[in-house]
Amino acid sequence: MLVKQMSVFVENTTGRLADLTGVLAANGIDIIACTIADTVDFGILRCIVEDPEKATEILKEHGFTASITEVIAVSAEDKPGGLDKILRSLAEAEIGVDYIYSTIRSKEGEAIIIMKVADPKKALSILG
Repeated sequence: MLVKQMSVFVENTTGRLADLTGVLAANGIDIIACTIADTVDFGILRCIVEDPEKATEILKEHGFTASITEVIAVSAEDKPGGLDKILRSLAEAEIGVDYIYSTIRSKEGEAIIIMKVADPKKALSILG
């Protein structure tokens, strides 16, 4: 399925990530899945939240730089080769994958994978 992901620039200073999660918590916004990639000076927190538009607006009001990107969420068999099956299908269709991460919320026997791909709609049609 297509989902909206929130991306937030976070300075690499002690407590700044806690500032961000505190703002979300204070406004009743639950983080469903997240990942962070860092550099020397800042990180990019990418996350799936219940209301990305509201979360982005609130974070901007608190001095964060935030944006929304369209990604896909797909179910993978939670066993060896589950992710490989998905990635091979995308590779065969020549759909590039920019990054992936997963959520801990899933049904028994499956994993939910969040993916930023070059062509989300085509990827979903292939992955069915």
